[in-house]
Amino acid sequence: MHSEAVSLDDVRGARKMLSGIARTTVMQGSRHLSALVGGPVQLKCENLQRTGSFKIRGAYVRIAGLRPEERAAGVVAASAGNHAQGVALASSLLGVEATVFMPVGAPLPKIAATREYGARVELAGAHVGESLQAAREYADATGSVFIHPFDHPDVVAGQGTVGLEILEQCPEVRTVVVPTGGGGLLAGMALAIRSLRPDVAVVGVQAAGAAAYPPSLAAGHPLALAAMSTMADGIKVGRPGDVPFGLVQRYAEGVRTVSEESLYQAVLLCLERAKLVVEPAGAVAVAALLEEPEAFAPPVVAVLSGGNVDPLLTQRLLQHGMAAAGRYLSMRVRVDDRPGMLAELLGAVSDQGANVVDVSHIRTSPGLRLGEVEVDVQLETQGPEHCRQTVARLRELGWRLDEY
Repeated sequence: MHSEAVSLDDVRGARKMLSGIARTTVMQGSRHLSALVGGPVQLKCENLQRTGSFKIRGAYVRIAGLRPEERAAGVVAASAGNHAQGVALASSLLGVEATVFMPVGAPLPKIAATREYGARVELAGAHVGESLQAAREYADATGSVFIHPFDHPDVVAGQGTVGLEILEQCPEVRTVVVPTGGGGLLAGMALAIRSLRPDVAVVGVQAAGAAAYPPSLAAGHPLALAAMSTMADGIKVGRPGDVPFGLVQRYAEGVRTVSEESLYQAVLLCLERAKLVVEPAGAVAVAALLEEPEAFAPPVVAVLSGGNVDPLLTQRLLQHGMAAAGRYLSMRVRVDDRPGMLAELLGAVSDQGANVVDVSHIRTSPGLRLGEVEVDVQLETQGPEHCRQTVARLRELGWRLDEY
């Protein structure tokens, strides 16, 4: 599988190679998304794959295809997390020495997991691009084989096995929505699915702040972005890969983009409704369904491509997602500065069924009169309507407040 193109037979061969190595991940229905789309929506849970993402598929196929002398030289890769762990585990299973370069600021849990899977981790560079350069230099200096995260036929073939599983698990599918960075997963899946089922639309999704595919497809060749900004680090890729690009051009329905706000909401929905931990990059397909549900013909399969999210980021994502969903209410209340007033205010809030998250006093605001104090109150609510009801009732009771 070292030709410039990838065929359906290559994907089928990759699947045989991955038997007993990669899991056939489950499909899980989503009632909420199904109601939005107007037909069945299934989630393909690659976040539950070994190492927490689909990356083990392509990494294993690539390394297993190395000649004996190449294996003896070892492999090297660069990644912020998912590809690193996929290469580490695949190398360990195949008895190949692996070195992985990761950015200096990579999350500690991802660094620890990569080491636990058996790789030697080197921290280099402020971002993945600089880590990639360090990995290439290491390969040139040592003779180690560089394992690209997406731009190689073997990797594309391995990722395409997700498409074969979807056709077997959901034969009635009409649309498959795929997270897209460099394009290895989208290319492999589109090739596999459209070769067997030309009637199925395979749609890629990128974060709007790191969307290299739409302009590249419009131009007819890969273009590099001048800058990127997104929390979805797993798909934060500045240029499409040469190998996947041609396949995406030929087989995919196109590549859409989603906002950061939609990503927050998608991560929260996966956790709250589906009980699934999904990283932002892995949730972009869900974000696309939330933004434009009418754009996807059901039955729909949305791929959850990864679940390796740093706990600290998870906390921030959930807080922001709840705020964006109207689950938090922040208000500033002006009250008389006398004993018992704070208790009265909190009692009124409690009567509305809102949960107090934080309270603080402001005594030095220029607009305050002598004997007054402002109280900042942050509440957890049941949603936007509950927020409106709470504010309206407090004003009815005579409380002077502003939302912010």
